[in-house]
Amino acid sequence: MSSKGAASGVKAEAKRSLRIGVIGAGVMGSNHARVLAGLPDITLVGVVDPLQAHRTRATDLTGCRTFSSLDDLIAEGVEAVTIAAPTHLHHEVALACIAHGIHILVEKPIAPSVAEGREIVAAAHRAGVTLMVGHVERFNPAVAAIKKALSGEDILSIAITRVGPFPPRMSNVGVVIDLAVHDIDLIRWFTESDIVEVQPQLSSAVAEREDIALLQFRTASGVLAHINTNWLTPFKARSVTVATRGKYVMGDLLTRQVTECFGFKPDGSYSMRHLPVGHDEPLRAELIAFIHAVRSGNVPAVTGDEGVASLEIAIQCLETPAKPTAASAALKGPRRVVG
Repeated sequence: MSSKGAASGVKAEAKRSLRIGVIGAGVMGSNHARVLAGLPDITLVGVVDPLQAHRTRATDLTGCRTFSSLDDLIAEGVEAVTIAAPTHLHHEVALACIAHGIHILVEKPIAPSVAEGREIVAAAHRAGVTLMVGHVERFNPAVAAIKKALSGEDILSIAITRVGPFPPRMSNVGVVIDLAVHDIDLIRWFTESDIVEVQPQLSSAVAEREDIALLQFRTASGVLAHINTNWLTPFKARSVTVATRGKYVMGDLLTRQVTECFGFKPDGSYSMRHLPVGHDEPLRAELIAFIHAVRSGNVPAVTGDEGVASLEIAIQCLETPAKPTAASAALKGPRRVVG
């Protein structure tokens, strides 16, 4: 075969339809199916969910086949899957898929525990399959614009707010695992540095698990970071501010407006500009990145190790006791009787 023929063969192979399935047909899984059904060179083999109502919704949304068990989907010959099942099932489902040589994207958090997350990573490495973790906020165009603005900058501090009303879906996790893990990942991604110090303040105001979290961090590179998250705010707010030695970047992740302050002068004046932000749907961009990693064999955008690292910090936030101050200790002590 000529070099030209070989090249065309490689190109044709790259464009061959990839057979992919979705595991879990809840809100997130249904969105995965919707997006995958509309992508070129993709065959959505089907969606797995044990609940008939969820399977019916997936069929109504995409017209795809549905299955009540993972074995049924695997028997159809899938090459890759996205796992959007409840977190407590991630370990079992991921290992079953890896055992069949199936590439996987697993929604955050990668697993309920760090140990299970590491087992998934190790199994994927041994099997030589692609493993990507679904930290979808990285694919928010506003976040991408912030990341680009920080290139080459000496970051000093990061503050992230992610608040909103109590979710209508009942969850067995609190705000740290459900919400703050997004921003722990962003802090590590923005700084390209590990988090080495954690100072959490947690409270359960109306829920059984923590529904208020004020989290402070220090990275190995010396960046100070803060996350404010709760389920008590009556409206959603998602904002990021980053201070560097040369600029101050503000981003609204919902309106996707990113503003940069720069050119600071001794008299206190400075310049300001709005940065260009794309319009891609984050989930679509994430799934395209996963498919590209599967086809190319390149390192995925969010590796299993990165997913485990962010989960480890989130769990550390839940397990680190708050340090009482002298004033709080005095309040808890016996009251003196006067007279």
